[in-house]
Amino acid sequence: MTNADFEKIVDTTNEWIISRTGIKERRICDEDMTGGDMAAEACRRALENSGTSPEEIDLLIIGTVTPDYRCPSEAVIVQEKVGLINAVAFDIVAACTGFINGLSLANSLIQSGQYKKALIVGSEKLSSITNYKDRGTCILFGDAAGAVVIGPDSNGNGVISTFMKSDGRLAKLLWQEVGGTRNPYTPENVNNGKDKLYMAGSDVFKVAVREMCNASLKVLEDAGLTADDLTLVVPHQANIRIIDALTKRLKVDKSKVYMNIEKYGNTSAASVPLALDQANHEGRLKPGDYVLMVAFGGGLIWGAALVRW
Repeated sequence: MTNADFEKIVDTTNEWIISRTGIKERRICDEDMTGGDMAAEACRRALENSGTSPEEIDLLIIGTVTPDYRCPSEAVIVQEKVGLINAVAFDIVAACTGFINGLSLANSLIQSGQYKKALIVGSEKLSSITNYKDRGTCILFGDAAGAVVIGPDSNGNGVISTFMKSDGRLAKLLWQEVGGTRNPYTPENVNNGKDKLYMAGSDVFKVAVREMCNASLKVLEDAGLTADDLTLVVPHQANIRIIDALTKRLKVDKSKVYMNIEKYGNTSAASVPLALDQANHEGRLKPGDYVLMVAFGGGLIWGAALVRW
């Protein structure tokens, strides 16, 4: 869905969208495709890329706010689709930070010896909860899924440090008011705007830049590294202005920051694994490289993960 498409449905222009977000286009699912369908395909590709069989996976964690059903979890739906017969499967609802949270949790469970190999997924069909009458938010979001396989390593590679934090006092800066048990769907509130995502953009921007920077510095400090040691930064692709501000605060050269927001927009929990996968396939990563992943989302919640490739 291009900016030209949005010019036809809301009062906006291609130039306005690019200057404020950096987005030129985004991907939208077919109506009959679900977040679970995308997640399953991402899992299959991650398994193939890593040379892992479905039977080897004993832990599946999916970050999503757009599951196929309210019950059961998205993860068990995907478990069946992919044939992960030996896994425990569950969801994490942490908006755009869902993948980072899942990665952190899976890493801890593997290090503890409880599990051996995990699939961590971020999958979102944001088009299903986007208000296409709100020109301030509808231009931002797209649909996508991404996945990684992680396991134990004795060579110092893998997840080195992670950090997660949230502030529920700011929940209403980015939320979906209608649809839960507090405000169930009714004939009166369906399609009234409150059943879709709402975001106070300028307020979210300020917190996002500050806390993504703090989270990044925390994982670097915990690992005994500095920003100069980084090979690549893979930030949540929310807004090019946020990414630029984060880059300046971290004092990282722009050449080290991976961006695909121009083509995909904000895909929430799928954003970081999608970008990481593309960076990998483009040859941007080699063994021993230090990779920083950082995200921020509704909750408000944020987190970072430092990985040695």
